[in-house]
Amino acid sequence: MIRTDDFQKAVELVNKSESILITAHDKPDGDACGSIVALCESLRAQGKNVRPLLLSALPGWYQFIPAEQIPILDDDLQAEELMEGRFGEFDLIIIVDTNSCSQLPKFEEYLKSSTAPVLILDHHVTGDGLGDVELTDTTAAATGLIVLDLLKYAGWEMTEKIAEALFVATATDTGWFQFSNTDSRVHRACGEFIDAGAKPTRIYDNLYHNFSHARFKLMAAMLGSLELHFDGRYAAMHVSQRDFERTGAGYSDTENLINECHRIGTVKASALFVELKDGRIRCSLRSRGSMEVNVIAAGFGGGGHRMAAGTYLPGPLENAKRLILDEITQELR
Repeated sequence: MIRTDDFQKAVELVNKSESILITAHDKPDGDACGSIVALCESLRAQGKNVRPLLLSALPGWYQFIPAEQIPILDDDLQAEELMEGRFGEFDLIIIVDTNSCSQLPKFEEYLKSSTAPVLILDHHVTGDGLGDVELTDTTAAATGLIVLDLLKYAGWEMTEKIAEALFVATATDTGWFQFSNTDSRVHRACGEFIDAGAKPTRIYDNLYHNFSHARFKLMAAMLGSLELHFDGRYAAMHVSQRDFERTGAGYSDTENLINECHRIGTVKASALFVELKDGRIRCSLRSRGSMEVNVIAAGFGGGGHRMAAGTYLPGPLENAKRLILDEITQELR
């Protein structure tokens, strides 16, 4: 849990600031996007000049969360422009849902050159200590719950838009309440969000009934690659560059597709291998049992949660699959 002193330090940082930059890890998910939007809405209500920034494009199914077009680094804004202050001069930087340099490509350089204090809100075990003040709670199922705690401590109002954003953050990081991190704290918080105006049915439709035809075809290609090992306890799937070309889908379309194989009753752990244009392989790992996949990911320079983690591996695909199979073999034996 987070100490009261740390919440007080965070509020003091906000109170002393006038212009705030808020960002999150690259490849933003629902927790990252929801936390950014909720903080932007809340801090603007406190009279602050707030500018959000994404480090890579937001998947289409999250586009309903922000009420504005959030600039993307290296797309709408070049790293040089950020370094030169053309995006703005900030006296506070807030980073949500990560505390790791490896998840802040290009932005890390700006962070090192900036003299502004840094406030971290994160729930991951691993981190590089990037913040002057850090609100880190590894027992929280989502960073959105830490944002909620900050709002309550500071006495800031929760509007319907904030409630919706934090509901998305919490629901997506618990797999719509399927994952083992779904505890009573999650349900109590979501009750508060609903009371404040969040509409779960509409949110669910936006998140999960919103596939493009290209993404659906990509999922079919992925499922066609399914391999089962160890009497069905480990499932491996892949998506190649050819699959992207053939379906017209993009890299962001792979998000959460790994969970599909866990519909198979025997599957306790899974891996999805995605071939990138530069030849590397992005490996996502999931566990439905006692296996700690973040330990496996950490062995290759990655990280994440005990039951959901990821890393990058050298190609080709078969090489990456063998590296993870060797680790899974050690675990399951």
